[in-house]
Amino acid sequence: MSARVLIVDDLFPNVKLLETKLALEYFDVLAAMNGPDAIAICEQGLCDIVLLDVMMPGMDGFEVCRHLKNNPVTAHLPVVMVTALDQPSDRLRGLDAGADDFLTKPIDDTALFTRVRSLVRLKAVTDELRSRAMASRDFGMGDPLALATAETGLNANVLLVEDRPGAAERMASAIGQHHAVMVEADPHRALLLATEGAYDAILVSLDLDGSDGLRLCSQLRSLDRTRNVPLIMMAEPHERARIVRGLDFGVHDYLLRPIDRNELLARVRTQVRRKRFSEVLRGAVHASMELAITDGLTGLHNRRYLDSHLGALFGDAAFRQRPMAALILDIDRFKAINDTYGHEAGDEVLRTFAERLRTHTRNIDIVARYGGEEVVIVLPDAGLAEAQAIAERIRERVEALPFAIQRATRSVSVTVSIGVAVREPADATPGDMLKRADLALYRAKAAGRNRVEAQAA
Repeated sequence: MSARVLIVDDLFPNVKLLETKLALEYFDVLAAMNGPDAIAICEQGLCDIVLLDVMMPGMDGFEVCRHLKNNPVTAHLPVVMVTALDQPSDRLRGLDAGADDFLTKPIDDTALFTRVRSLVRLKAVTDELRSRAMASRDFGMGDPLALATAETGLNANVLLVEDRPGAAERMASAIGQHHAVMVEADPHRALLLATEGAYDAILVSLDLDGSDGLRLCSQLRSLDRTRNVPLIMMAEPHERARIVRGLDFGVHDYLLRPIDRNELLARVRTQVRRKRFSEVLRGAVHASMELAITDGLTGLHNRRYLDSHLGALFGDAAFRQRPMAALILDIDRFKAINDTYGHEAGDEVLRTFAERLRTHTRNIDIVARYGGEEVVIVLPDAGLAEAQAIAERIRERVEALPFAIQRATRSVSVTVSIGVAVREPADATPGDMLKRADLALYRAKAAGRNRVEAQAA
């Protein structure tokens, strides 16, 4: 996987060394010699990952990282801090600033390439979510990036898979200060817990007694229920080859023993924040998709949804030679309700009307607001007699119980007229069927309203 890598270092030889290594692996490389230039490049969306030197004059790497991670425009960018410092306190400062990982000079080539590829894969998924989530702003839902960036990464559900009692107790005690922790020593039970529970992060010891922790990580990455849960490996320093394998197939992060308590907390928090960042974006995508096909007032499908789905249903019914019916419903004298009680009262009536329609239609039916007070109901596998029976049942339920108007603190009687039509062999498009249903509705209105009429071909 190729990517655009931004190298940030104030020493030109360091830049050229990393640039040469990355270019040989077919990465596109950009360079910045100071923090402000690096931030400008990131804000323009010109890179996919940042290799950031810690020790720079003026604006150091920690400050640059903090700026990038607090900006909704750049918070999704993976940042790997490159430093000659190898103290836990230095890693902690970087992780607290939002860094995704550390590489210590002199940089091991295998660690460099594996980490870059792993983080770029994660960013590719996030980028797709970001682009789709931004559409939610068009529906007045606010800025999902700002909401996602504000996530703290605290109060998570964490599963710890560790069979060393002392280590498990120490880690659970540390994590438990900010999160809810479940400890499991057996990898088989851990797999069941992970699939049945809603965990925000899972930590797995690679050297479980009699078991391969890396295999458990692989299983967790392959299952639908756990595929998006951040995984953190815990390994001995001599197990770097296994760590590289884990990162290659999608494990998110790792900790080396002896595990520093503060680094443990920082890495868990980083992974939880990243997971929730993606979840906020997914939620925005889902909400925008719902709004795109849903009528905001009634909660019914909208005209766009009807137009995009009706053709396929109609074609399928014609191909299988199965019946199909359509109802067009119109609330009687709806203008009088608006004129007498106000448009807010009319909106209340429409919402209640929609609720009753949902109650008396099937899951396979399309119920869509057609415009104003008109609703279309498409009934797959329904012939004329069945469609008329459904229409009559709806008409009766609408008439039977008055509609409450909270604003006017009273109830009003509401009736509905319904036109019914079925698909005929001669119909070229679903519009032919809807036209007959509309003519039937016109007949119901002309005959005194509060009626069901069917229009033959």
